[in-house]
Amino acid sequence: MNQSWKIFKRYAPWLLLLLCVDGLAAVLLWLADIQAFYSLMAFIILATILLFSVVFVVVCYHEHRKEQAFESFLSNPDELNEKTLLKLSSDAEREMILLLGRVLREKNDSIEQLLTRVLDYEEYVEAWAHETKTPLSLLTMLLDNRREELPENFAFKLDYIRNRMQEFINQMLFYSRLKGSQKDYLFEHINLSTFIKEVLEDYLPLLEEKQFQIMMQVPDIFVYSDKRGLNFLISQIISNSIKYSCTTNIPELSIKAFKTDHSYVLSIGDNGIGVHSCDLPYIFEKGFTGDSGDGRKKATGMGLYLAKEIAKDLNIILNVESEWGKGFTMEIAFPIVDDPHS
Repeated sequence: MNQSWKIFKRYAPWLLLLLCVDGLAAVLLWLADIQAFYSLMAFIILATILLFSVVFVVVCYHEHRKEQAFESFLSNPDELNEKTLLKLSSDAEREMILLLGRVLREKNDSIEQLLTRVLDYEEYVEAWAHETKTPLSLLTMLLDNRREELPENFAFKLDYIRNRMQEFINQMLFYSRLKGSQKDYLFEHINLSTFIKEVLEDYLPLLEEKQFQIMMQVPDIFVYSDKRGLNFLISQIISNSIKYSCTTNIPELSIKAFKTDHSYVLSIGDNGIGVHSCDLPYIFEKGFTGDSGDGRKKATGMGLYLAKEIAKDLNIILNVESEWGKGFTMEIAFPIVDDPHS
């Protein structure tokens, strides 16, 4: 209807011109023979309107076909669609359509080449990250089996290096996955209590080194999520709690879970240096590090950004509470999904 109205407004001057011609003919007919005027004038006006209506319907049909052909041409500017559009176009439009088709095909070729390069880069990054995990696994085995033979400070440094490398590799993999064309999430019911304990095991040497007091109150709650994505998200929070722990107090890590009317909530809090209130709205921004101490000057600002992006994909809501010098708390809200274990 809107398209027909646009066409009508475009050709309305022609209808007015025809009516003006009819008016002139009516005046001349009236002057020549008033009896003929009364008998023929209604027929002339009716014939004019009927002629315009027929032409208008034909034009609407032609314009509709032309619009469909143009949309097909834009979505796939191959030679077949181009020829179809050229048949429905005027001579003045054909040269522009030929030029447009050539430009669009060149752009499509460039986009296809770029997509191929991006996919190759994604595959290379993932392959590199997986290859790098092999020496990290060997380092983990060394620390697990030979820790007692290593000096305590040396073992702690190796643990710190291993964790940092693992974090950077995971960040790279998840950034590649988030920005890539394919996302291989596997949703399943996860026992939150067991899962948190498994995540904490990776950070246990660092937590013990900094003498963290861990308070955990997580019942057997089952959430529906992706294990790898959730592991990365929680690991970022625990890692930040370790990095930004306060040296003047005994560091604490509080982990608890509870159920609300609409979701399961996992709360992870610490008594570390916290975040300035002016920085709090921006902590999930890409590359944002804030000015909360020297530790954050060395940060990449990618951890919480990736955590937020993964939370969107996993349908998880993140809420943050923090006060400078009084700690940082992240609440992770999971939607309630029917649990087969309940």
